[in-house]
Amino acid sequence: MERDIKSLDLDELAELVQSLGQPAFRTKQLFQWLYGHHVRSWDEMTNLPASLRSELASSYPLRTGSVVNRQVSKDETRKYVIEFHDGACVETVAMPTFSSDAPDRLSICFSTQAGCAMGCSFCATGKEGFTRNLTIGEMIDQIVIAQQDLGMRASSLVAMGQGEPFLNYDNTIAALHIANSPQSLNIGARHITISTCGILKGIQSLSHEPEQFTLAVSLHSAEQQVRDRLMPSMASVPLERLKEALNAYREKTNRRVTFEYIMIHDVNDTKQALEHLVSFCSGMLCHVNLLPINEIVGSPYHPSSSRTMKHWVETLSRNGIETTVRHSRGSDIAGACGQLKNSL
Repeated sequence: MERDIKSLDLDELAELVQSLGQPAFRTKQLFQWLYGHHVRSWDEMTNLPASLRSELASSYPLRTGSVVNRQVSKDETRKYVIEFHDGACVETVAMPTFSSDAPDRLSICFSTQAGCAMGCSFCATGKEGFTRNLTIGEMIDQIVIAQQDLGMRASSLVAMGQGEPFLNYDNTIAALHIANSPQSLNIGARHITISTCGILKGIQSLSHEPEQFTLAVSLHSAEQQVRDRLMPSMASVPLERLKEALNAYREKTNRRVTFEYIMIHDVNDTKQALEHLVSFCSGMLCHVNLLPINEIVGSPYHPSSSRTMKHWVETLSRNGIETTVRHSRGSDIAGACGQLKNSL
């Protein structure tokens, strides 16, 4: 069976080059063409022998995702529906920020899976079901496509699009290593965030990675019954065990964890919910991002009031918990958190 060359990690590329009887420096050349120059055909790899290119092309196709839909929000956020060779589609969101009316920074939210198996009740992606894991190259393709469309380099990345990154851990981490590499996208590890619903094995594995990637956890409630209702696939992971895993992560890495908390009126924004969140965050090195839920067609959920948001920020801050209200961008093109579902 043919295997896409961009599905191989760096060690596998080196093994392939060696198996073909080529000198080790060919691995670096191959990497540079794939992830430094982002070429779309073997013929563009001009410093590789023609015989090697022909041999690689016969067994390792060079595939690149293509944009089948592109939308631009009134806030300049861009959303792309990207299709891969087998018809699987994902959504990628590019969020430029401006200084003196000119774009000066670019954050890209990319997907790690086509669809999602987590089934969170507030998220449109989960309602579409799960298709498959993405390859290393398919993740990098999303970033490159957005950069080229905007004509600027990404300054930060967020693995927070479709899918649960820790259910595709090896490919996701390999893609982040490439994004961080000076020979590729050269994005600082501290500017790369990986978001999880709370997969304990993934949290533990990330604590052993040498790079200082940022960990974000989709919490959404510190009340067990409420979280189980919002995130049924995580019901097997008690909040107590999640907190233990995050404290162990902090002890190993000395890095802060970010909690993503979507605020839903009369669901997880009550007085009791706030008390539970304060208690859960107590003693942890963490930052809380509060996000008013984005409206989704057919959803029974509605965002918390601005008064409630203000009260939560004041209470959390008073208890020594760093808190930010984050307003999602691109909601008018269904490109905000929880809205991604490959709409054309």
